[in-house]
Amino acid sequence: MSLAPAGSSRPARGLRAALPGRAALALPALGVLAAALALAELVYGPVHLSPARIWAALRGEGDAAAQAILMQIRLPRLGLGVAAGAALALSGAALQGVLRNPLADPGLIGVTGGAAAAAVAMIVLGGGLVGGLVEAAPWLSAGWALPMAAFAGASAVTAFVFAAARAQGTTSVATLILAGVAVNAIAFAFIGAMSFISDDAQLRELTFWNLGGLGGAAPGPILAAGAAAAAAGIGLMRLARGLDLLQLGERAAFHAGLDVERAKFAAAAWSALAVGAVTAAAGPIGFVGLVGPHLARLLVGPGHARLLPAAALAGVSLVLGADLVVRTAVPPAEPPIGLATSLIGGPFFLWLLVRRQRRGGGDA
Repeated sequence: MSLAPAGSSRPARGLRAALPGRAALALPALGVLAAALALAELVYGPVHLSPARIWAALRGEGDAAAQAILMQIRLPRLGLGVAAGAALALSGAALQGVLRNPLADPGLIGVTGGAAAAAVAMIVLGGGLVGGLVEAAPWLSAGWALPMAAFAGASAVTAFVFAAARAQGTTSVATLILAGVAVNAIAFAFIGAMSFISDDAQLRELTFWNLGGLGGAAPGPILAAGAAAAAAGIGLMRLARGLDLLQLGERAAFHAGLDVERAKFAAAAWSALAVGAVTAAAGPIGFVGLVGPHLARLLVGPGHARLLPAAALAGVSLVLGADLVVRTAVPPAEPPIGLATSLIGGPFFLWLLVRRQRRGGGDA
């Protein structure tokens, strides 16, 4: 796996590809696209809601059916979609910058795998535990059990891989990646074992959760995911200059005045927070963290001050667009959104590999 700077297989070409005028127009264009898809999320579905009905429902003057659909289904779904798209794409852009690897993804260091394993364990083994907790603390909703388990799994894996990769005061990027690969292998072996011992109802629940989806999340986890995505966005934007310097290599970044270890840890910590919170609420949604940053890089160039907000908007557009497709393709059935993002991201990943080979990138 390459550790070449993200987007730098041909640095000069990458810089020339994003002209200043084009980059200045790209951010507003991505914002308009995301806003249009957000409106479409509210309008389209098994029941069509016109903008006039939506506006009336938002003011509390609409009919009961429109208010129920909008307030209980589509607005929570839209909020989670925005949080998921922004968090995953921001994390992907940050990790690609830290690891200097354009093929990096938030699941690379095992965060998504750890969250999924903990959630599956809660689904299969935690029924009695959840009931006991709710009886002991009536204020605690059973709907929080799965998100809390997923977030705990993501946090534990993040702490483990960083501890494993840290030696003599430095964090080895290569060791971090290898630790993530090992954690992912263990996590998915554990998920397979849980699937084997689960009953039919549990197997159905964990299968759909592992494919990812925006429906069914409680308001609390949705708010937590949104807050985590916003906090990660602010934290990563403050690291934009450091991420730019890291593209020159860690030694050059250090001599330019960057605290390399602190920057790497901060970027990974913000990414883990965002991915863990979103995975807890929506399940694992693949490839958004890979595709979103690449689309943004093609439009605005490699500078992270522009790349990070552009990646967030591209990620939001990808998630909302994919959700709109799965909700309207075969109504009233609703395929998991993870299927749509994988159908987009898998071919895109293969295209990236072929493109790098044809341009002579190889492993460079």
